[in-house]
Amino acid sequence: MRYLLDGRQMKEMDAAVIHEIGVPSAVLMERAALAAVEVLEKQFDLGHVLVVCGSGNNGGDGFAIARLLHLKNKKVTVLFAGKETSCTQETALQKKICEKYQIPVCRNWEDGEYTSIVDALFGIGLSRKVEGSYRELIEQINAHPAKVLAVDIASGICADNGKVMGVAVKADATVTFAYEKIGHVLYPGAWYSGQVFTKDIGIVPEKTTCCLSDCYTYDQSDLSRLPRRSDYSNKGTYGKTLLIAGSKNMSGAAYLSGLAAYRVGTGLVQIVTESCNHSILQQLLPEAILSAEEWENLDEKKIAEKLGWATAAVVGPGLGISEEKRKLVCEVIRKARTPLVVDADALNLLSGQMEVLTEKGSDVILTPHIMEMARISRRSKEEILEDLIGAAKALASRYDVICVLKDARTIVTDGKEVYINKSGNHGMAVGGSGDVLSGIIAGLLAQKMEPFEAAKLGVYLHGMAGDRAREEIGAAAMIASDLLNQIGKVEKTEECTRKQ
Repeated sequence: MRYLLDGRQMKEMDAAVIHEIGVPSAVLMERAALAAVEVLEKQFDLGHVLVVCGSGNNGGDGFAIARLLHLKNKKVTVLFAGKETSCTQETALQKKICEKYQIPVCRNWEDGEYTSIVDALFGIGLSRKVEGSYRELIEQINAHPAKVLAVDIASGICADNGKVMGVAVKADATVTFAYEKIGHVLYPGAWYSGQVFTKDIGIVPEKTTCCLSDCYTYDQSDLSRLPRRSDYSNKGTYGKTLLIAGSKNMSGAAYLSGLAAYRVGTGLVQIVTESCNHSILQQLLPEAILSAEEWENLDEKKIAEKLGWATAAVVGPGLGISEEKRKLVCEVIRKARTPLVVDADALNLLSGQMEVLTEKGSDVILTPHIMEMARISRRSKEEILEDLIGAAKALASRYDVICVLKDARTIVTDGKEVYINKSGNHGMAVGGSGDVLSGIIAGLLAQKMEPFEAAKLGVYLHGMAGDRAREEIGAAAMIASDLLNQIGKVEKTEECTRKQ
């Protein structure tokens, strides 16, 4: 697990290390510059480096970087775009040192054959739209063919949400310190950041009174969270997943979700679907228990019986839209006594009856994509995209559910903590991908994984399967069933540690 910080949290952590521990700001700045130079030496052409500096401490990092490069006999020029009167104490000192080393410092853009550009203009403290001469400078940086390294964050990107503040530097790489920022991870900030290198500069939060962020992401080490398995077990050990899914001409959704639940390790899958799907699902997924029904015949008693069999349930994939199915979804939410994933058409059916969630009998995980989120939250697509985290937290808090808001960066929240997923790729932007995810989450729930953890790890595992599929066949060629074939390969990396 890796914490993600916003600009305010990072500044507080910096201040705590300086004032509570006593590490001088100049020491942190020197270590930041050393880390940046390390990245430059490994990743960039240092034939002639232009370092663009502002007045704040980000600019101070830039001046220190220029000095270190100069001392390594690299050709370096500094473009100081800030105001002398606005310089922080640390930046003024670093600028003065550069001048004494006779490093060229210019005040205006000068065309040159720069091989690399260092963006040390604004950093994480930017709070207003970039305009005027600063905008022109950023446009000049972006127009130049040299590769760009951003220091801490690409200038013009909001560290809190990844939004472009009018205009932003398009970096090839970013070197940031202590922790990634939310703005590095959410789009479009992720696109402007390029490859992000997170470097330790001596900021140790456990030695201060600072609290770590409630926002984080997972990496491959978190696969160790997968449910452990035992040689002394049987199919009942790994739970029973119930899928209420599929309608006429939509049997594929039930198949994808059911097989995903099996692939993630659940012991039994039962699919409740329309009778027209019985034959095809029997051929596609003979391992599943099939319960072919006419929806209008599913009364309260039958629904309760089906749910009573399960350790976890999913309702919605390929379900279709009708009044009978709306009543079915509401009844499932009321009757479920084990964790329930509400996905796809079930979300659309709920859009006018969200208050039924106040009558739920178990933990509920909602998995909307952006348009489904717009329907169930009664907010515009634009509002949601403007604040993905805020929209997801608001929905989770209002209805006491776990929200999995699916986008290029999926957000998972219980209304308090926020998980931002970094695995996955654009090859997963294809029909059926969401059905696979609902099955993965339900399969983890069936194995008694705590619901919030199942949602987070399920999203991460789903993305990892997508990344492996891209490696094998390429993003453009991917279809949802390709993810199914990769789930086991991802899990296999943790097979030894999972075995008791």
